Amino acid sequence: MRPEEFPEILPAASPDRELMTRITVSMTRDLKPERPLRSAGAAVSSLLVVFLAMAVLGAATLGFFGLIRLSSGAIALIFPALAGLTLLAAAASVNAMTPGSKRPFHPAVLMVAACGVMAAIFLLIFRDTSLGRFVPQGLACMRTGLLWAIPTAVFSWIVLRRGYAVNRAAAGIACGTLAGLAGLTVLELHCPNFRLWHILVWHLAVVPIAAAIVGAIYFFGSKRKAAELMQ
Repeated sequence: MRPEEFPEILPAASPDRELMTRITVSMTRDLKPERPLRSAGAAVSSLLVVFLAMAVLGAATLGFFGLIRLSSGAIALIFPALAGLTLLAAAASVNAMTPGSKRPFHPAVLMVAACGVMAAIFLLIFRDTSLGRFVPQGLACMRTGLLWAIPTAVFSWIVLRRGYAVNRAAAGIACGTLAGLAGLTVLELHCPNFRLWHILVWHLAVVPIAAAIVGAIYFFGSKRKAAELMQ
């Protein structure tokens, strides 16, 4: 397009000053100053505090029966691994709620990797392959783990709510993985049932179930909000 063609697409007269004033007033009427977002390091630290508080509170409420029976070698393998995976999940949650931040891996990959790492550790430590009361004991443990994953997810959302997730499902999976790891930690501190299949199936199930539930809540919550805005 040539410069001499500009008048054909642009109005010759300037916009009405009164109209522009009304538009400006309507756009700025509800504007309020916002506190700056906390730094990524502060947000990750807050999530780790939430995780630790829920894990310790859950085990203290139920009893540290599992921790008492674990050998020092098992403790040295299980809990540092849980701490490291939780740190990664907290960082992934913060990244998912920070637009423009780098995401070295998808939260779903982290969730699968967390289950794989903990499964390998459990296979290395526990040798009892008997089933015992596999289903009733397993369901009780899984419910307990999910019960403590719920408040972890809620408090994690409180920490992260001022951020913005471009991919809501990924953010939910990251937060759900963190919550699931808190539930798993409660079970490892509390549960004295050291049968291998009990731990591999019912304890570990807390992590993917929590990730799936929170991911679905984040995803469908964003769909509902978008639909409301379109009305």
